[in-house]
Amino acid sequence: PALPNVLSVGVRNIQSGNVLGTLVDTVAASAGAACHSGGGVSGVLGQLKVPAEYALGTLRLSVGRHTTPEEVDKAVRLIASAIRAQPTW
Repeated sequence: PALPNVLSVGVRNIQSGNVLGTLVDTVAASAGAACHSGGGVSGVLGQLKVPAEYALGTLRLSVGRHTTPEEVDKAVRLIASAIRAQPTW
């Protein structure tokens, strides 16, 4: 079942771990699917047939009851900046 407060975004031709490394202490996010740990394409994303060029760049984001619209806007700006700074493959 999908959760209404979770967003999964696949960014083509980047490594999500590298993006997360630049967001440390600014945005709480995860790479891949919720049940995934380690390198490579998540089993869940693989089963969903998400192409590798998107799956390897998947970021998982969520908001909570107390998350403000201003915090979401700030996170969007930080994530977009971190993505633009990444080399593509």
